[in-house]
Amino acid sequence: MTSSERPDRMGRELHAKDKVGPQNRNGDSAVRRGSEGVTFGRNIHESLANILGTEIVSEVHPPGSLLPNEFEMRERFSVSRTALREAYRVLTAKGLIVSRPKVGTRVRPKSDWNMLDPEVLAWHLQMAPTEAFITDLFVLRQMVEPQAAAMAARLRPRASIERIAAAYAEMERFRDGTGDIVTADLQFHLGILEATGNHFIGALGGLIHAALLGSFKLGWESPKKMQESRLLQHRSVLEAIRAGNPEDADRYMNILLADSINDVREFLRRRGADGSTPTHAAATSK
Repeated sequence: MTSSERPDRMGRELHAKDKVGPQNRNGDSAVRRGSEGVTFGRNIHESLANILGTEIVSEVHPPGSLLPNEFEMRERFSVSRTALREAYRVLTAKGLIVSRPKVGTRVRPKSDWNMLDPEVLAWHLQMAPTEAFITDLFVLRQMVEPQAAAMAARLRPRASIERIAAAYAEMERFRDGTGDIVTADLQFHLGILEATGNHFIGALGGLIHAALLGSFKLGWESPKKMQESRLLQHRSVLEAIRAGNPEDADRYMNILLADSINDVREFLRRRGADGSTPTHAAATSK
């Protein structure tokens, strides 16, 4: 699990009451034990950035507000000035904050945030995303992935097609819930991006990876089988790419994404209707 996937746990582990282990060269704990006995590793500034990034996107610190001063932050997390400033550098690079001498560190407007950064996206997805936010993500995917599938069908690179086919085979194998179908589905979509041979499209892989994981998080609250219709849609995309038919590849990917966003919308509506997470979520494949 990456650091961006565990801000809550890191927040507990970095609390000032935690036990502190051997000191590193910045004066921070090289290893910490949280209240639940979980070991906290050496990249303290990354974990700090994850905690604060999550708090910013969830508007614990809303746009335009000043973050607590350095002394308060260091007291809260029991970290050195160096670690805190390194965390701020991470957030500054992502467009979330700006520091000014004699003013402090302020949260920037949302329009300045780098929403193409996979960590920024992941922080949003961890905060119970709204239907509008998820819809925006799928709009982006619908602008990219159908065209990527069409390009893959035109180019038909053998290695990439083998990767897509292998991912689909894993999806078929694990459709009854006996294996890691989520990873297989991710590999299917990322394989299509790779097949374009376009480095700019390939660079969106991290973004789409985070979007997929966020969608799966909404729909995979408990183990479940893949819908047969979703599996067949993936197969149609694969067969169109194999056959060198860009029009069909584009069309089938569009259908798959349209049905997937409808699944997620239905899940979010059901969650909002009773304030709880549905036990049988609709979104089973993206």
